[in-house]
Amino acid sequence: MTSHDLLSASGSTAPPPAGVEPIPSGGFDAMRDARGRVLPHWEYLLGAFQTLGPAGVAERRREADRLIRDNGVSYNLYGDTQGVSRPWNLDLIPLLIRSDEWAVLERGLMQRAELLNQVLLDLYGPRDLIREGLLPADLIDADPRFLHPCHGIEVAGNRPLIQYAADLTQTADGGWCVLRDHTESPSGAGYALENRIVLSHVLPSLFRDSHVHRVAGFFRSMRRTLSRLALRRDQHARVAVLTPGPGHEAHFEHAYLANYLGYGLVQGGDLSVRDGALWLRTLGRLEPIHAVLRHVDAVWCDPLELSEVSLLGVPGLVQATRNGKVVFANALGSGLLEHPGLAAFLPLLSQRLLGEDLLLAGAPTYWCGDPASLQSVLDNLAALMVSPVRGPHAGQWFVGAELPPERLSALTAEIRAAPRAYVARLEIPLSTSPSMIDGSIQPRPTVLRSFLVSEDEGYTVLPGGLSRAAKSLGARSVSNQLGVCAKDTWVLASEPERQETLILSDDRTAPAVVLESEVSSRVADNLFWIGRYAERAEGLVRSLRGIIFKLSERLGDSGCCIRSLLEALTHQTLTYPGFVGEGAAERLREPAPEMLSLISDPGRVGGLPQTLLALVNAAWSVRDRLSTDTWRVVNDIERCSLALTRAPPGELSEALDELDPLITSLVAFAALTHENMTHNEGWHFLETGRRLERGSNLATLLKSSLAQVGPEAEETLLIEAVLGITDSLITYRRRYQAGTRVGALLDLVFQDESNPRSLAYQLATLERLVGQMPRMESAGRCTQVEKLVLQALTAVRVAEIDTLVRTEGASDRRATLVSLLEGVQSQLAAVSDALTARYFAHEERPHSLLSPPERRAT
Repeated sequence: MTSHDLLSASGSTAPPPAGVEPIPSGGFDAMRDARGRVLPHWEYLLGAFQTLGPAGVAERRREADRLIRDNGVSYNLYGDTQGVSRPWNLDLIPLLIRSDEWAVLERGLMQRAELLNQVLLDLYGPRDLIREGLLPADLIDADPRFLHPCHGIEVAGNRPLIQYAADLTQTADGGWCVLRDHTESPSGAGYALENRIVLSHVLPSLFRDSHVHRVAGFFRSMRRTLSRLALRRDQHARVAVLTPGPGHEAHFEHAYLANYLGYGLVQGGDLSVRDGALWLRTLGRLEPIHAVLRHVDAVWCDPLELSEVSLLGVPGLVQATRNGKVVFANALGSGLLEHPGLAAFLPLLSQRLLGEDLLLAGAPTYWCGDPASLQSVLDNLAALMVSPVRGPHAGQWFVGAELPPERLSALTAEIRAAPRAYVARLEIPLSTSPSMIDGSIQPRPTVLRSFLVSEDEGYTVLPGGLSRAAKSLGARSVSNQLGVCAKDTWVLASEPERQETLILSDDRTAPAVVLESEVSSRVADNLFWIGRYAERAEGLVRSLRGIIFKLSERLGDSGCCIRSLLEALTHQTLTYPGFVGEGAAERLREPAPEMLSLISDPGRVGGLPQTLLALVNAAWSVRDRLSTDTWRVVNDIERCSLALTRAPPGELSEALDELDPLITSLVAFAALTHENMTHNEGWHFLETGRRLERGSNLATLLKSSLAQVGPEAEETLLIEAVLGITDSLITYRRRYQAGTRVGALLDLVFQDESNPRSLAYQLATLERLVGQMPRMESAGRCTQVEKLVLQALTAVRVAEIDTLVRTEGASDRRATLVSLLEGVQSQLAAVSDALTARYFAHEERPHSLLSPPERRAT
């Protein structure tokens, strides 16, 4: 960005210089008036960017990108090939709105939300609007979003529309126009919050001096509303955020809001309806859920009464709602208000329900099911936008002026054949706002999404919202699926705003102690496998590095040492035949291709890329359980994985450059999960997975490397390699002064319970962890999991090192050691199976229905 570009954007009425696109004629621009002059409330921001200069702006851009990357902010596009963590695109220039202008818009939004709430109450209640002829029955009853099973369900506080959002643009005279209403499960508030956090961090002085209205109060209102709804049902209220899962495009937001509001993030499989109420499946029991902030479309919420093909919902959910045992935000069926044809009737409905003129209008809309509207649409089709309300193209707008004559004729015939299935409206040109494009400030079509949440006496509006700018100047619409640049929205106050936080709440109705969200079976399962995958990846990287070091030395008497390590690598990764099966001799002579395949081939089952991908996917499934710092490390791990697969190393020496930072990230992940996670039930399963995997890897490594007695020189090299892989070499050298011996190695890496890298340490830690897990047995009785761990630990503790290192008869094989290690491997595999059967099979027993002894045991 040049100074000339900035100056051209701040005050001159001359034509813009080369490189800065002009404002479209006839449209509204947020930064300039009709004569092209910069509006006063934009001058300070433009001056601040001019002071920063190109280098300062570039530095702020890099800082914003880093924060977005580290925080894992993403929006996933359907069919996107970039994976589960596509970065969020945030513009450095916010959309500015004067406080007086915002006050007018705020009144209009609050009135529109109240109107839609009253419409929803009537349509699922007495249906007076249809009986009086104010709304056509065909418009409502034919819409698949009208859920007949939900008709007549009593709504708490007469507020079915708890959340509402509207997409807005400004018309040529500066007035605001509604492009679309969002009433099903409005999304974007979490992204708006993250935009604010990033931009206020990157531009702190500008943000502070601009006196921007704060947004924390809105989220405090959201939490207060949900808590009050839940508390009407139980004094120990429990609220959950329902998400379709990590594959959803906005899963980041679901996890982000759950964390920010302090609620548990659940999926349909985590829930169950029993005795007409909604329960969360936790470890060995069920816990009640009283309110749900849902991000799953209502039609998919109950396969029993709504959509039988749904895999996202909970059978019986509608009945639980009907019983008054749970409340949803928004109420099931609220998506009906998103019917585009409803906008044609809102002005009249506002007079009928509120006794007021509609303050915030939408584009002139025509429902073709009305004969007069149908004729107007057909007479002016080339000047209108048309959309089907049902079928595969529902919600897609066709611009009549852009259609070829034959397609226009075909569309006319389609509308005549099924007029009730089509809606038309006048096209409203999108207003523009300044965006940073390729280093210069240029106008781009912009849509503002504003958010509201209900309270006892009305609705609260988020000051600002989520603004999105199109990538091209001529865009007719703005959509995340089409590619956009997000913008923060600053409502400018006349004086400094009081700093707010979600933690400091003036809500005295909430309980003093809030229950910590329980760990569901799904979450425990994912945490368990996060621990296993993280340790599996770390063990694999350590083995690969150790082998590469030995290969680089290639001493004359190191052949047997390298062979043992390569065989151990195949056993560890289960990538047979590898270095032990058919064709192993050739691969042992030239191990580099096989090792490079394990390092960088994304299709290799058991290889490093697949292990890392499994770790990242499991982490996404419990995104709300990981701290921001931990998530930064997850992002680093994912970047390392992508680097290995997109630019595969050609030589083993090159692979070290990628493996070294990867091992650092994996160790950092282990440290952060240990230090930053509360050591609750969830952490116990993560740590159990880690210890179980490390114990299994150690048993495999020791069995493969020490089973056969070799020449002394070879065995010395092998012992050093094993000590290096287990990160125990320094301790060994300090403790054992008599050189390298197998007995000393086993003492340190096999039987020393004070060494975090020893097999005994893993088993002792497992004994403690499984002893603290939820249990239904009477006190004093061991579970099957505890028995298996105890058997393995006892075998290691009572083993005689001298016996383990000896061979039997004339054989060169340490049969006793091999047998013991195979037994430990078998027992650890049985522990994993027993944990799965006991805790991850979603046993369903309501906590309140347990007998007193069982309740104490849990």
